[in-house]
Amino acid sequence: MKVTIEGMEFGYSNEAVVLNDIDLDIAGAQLVSIVGPNGVGKSTLIHCINKILSPTKGTVMIDGRDVSEISIKEMSKISGYVPYTANNSFPLSVVDTVLMGRHPHSNWKTTDHDLDVVYDTLRMLDIEHLALRSFNELSAGQHQRVMLARGLVQEPKILLLDEPTANLDIRHQMNVTRILRNLAHEKGILVIIISHDLNIAATYSDNVIMMHEGRVFKVGSPMEVFTEENLRTVYNVDSEITVKNGRPRIVLLDDLYVDDDDPCPEGSYVSSGR
Repeated sequence: MKVTIEGMEFGYSNEAVVLNDIDLDIAGAQLVSIVGPNGVGKSTLIHCINKILSPTKGTVMIDGRDVSEISIKEMSKISGYVPYTANNSFPLSVVDTVLMGRHPHSNWKTTDHDLDVVYDTLRMLDIEHLALRSFNELSAGQHQRVMLARGLVQEPKILLLDEPTANLDIRHQMNVTRILRNLAHEKGILVIIISHDLNIAATYSDNVIMMHEGRVFKVGSPMEVFTEENLRTVYNVDSEITVKNGRPRIVLLDDLYVDDDDPCPEGSYVSSGR
């Protein structure tokens, strides 16, 4: 699948433009991370791709078709969307919540194949043991993985995810992002995620889109995008970039600890109480 964006702008009524002069070509089976500070339009960009929002100017095309001409039903078979899930609430079991993602294929008539897809996905994300639990009883991190499962069972050709590793511990952040990269390569899916963890994005992404002030600032491989100069311009932070296995590793610098071999104040400690 190929997503082409030409001259796109978006602004809410009576507000300043959120996105301005966006031109992008995103194609092929790959994991693409969108990075940038809060408020630069990352979520708005993926909402324009999947028809949640309509651009105020320009076009968004999927395989040469303007998304404005694609019906919602057809779009649901092409594109899956996993939102940031902190406020989601479903009075359903985990299985029933994930089954909602099969609607474009089953039309609410659950088949054995639908259940097989659901349980295979739950196992892949290591949450099969939660299958019969109520979604509303789960932790924020468990919510996140259930919502990811719901997006995956949709079996889309393009999968868009808004901070899929939010609320996850370090191990699950790595596991989920690794799964997304493997799915992209093995199943031929274009996976586009929004990420605030620059090292996770640098480790697993095939390509990165860095945004700044409502525009695309830089597009390329992690090595091309994550440079000390780019991070200084976009995030207003100083950093050191090292390379391991052909991937950048980012260490953020803070003047508080410059030339300070002992950042822990004298006399301070942490005790286990034993």
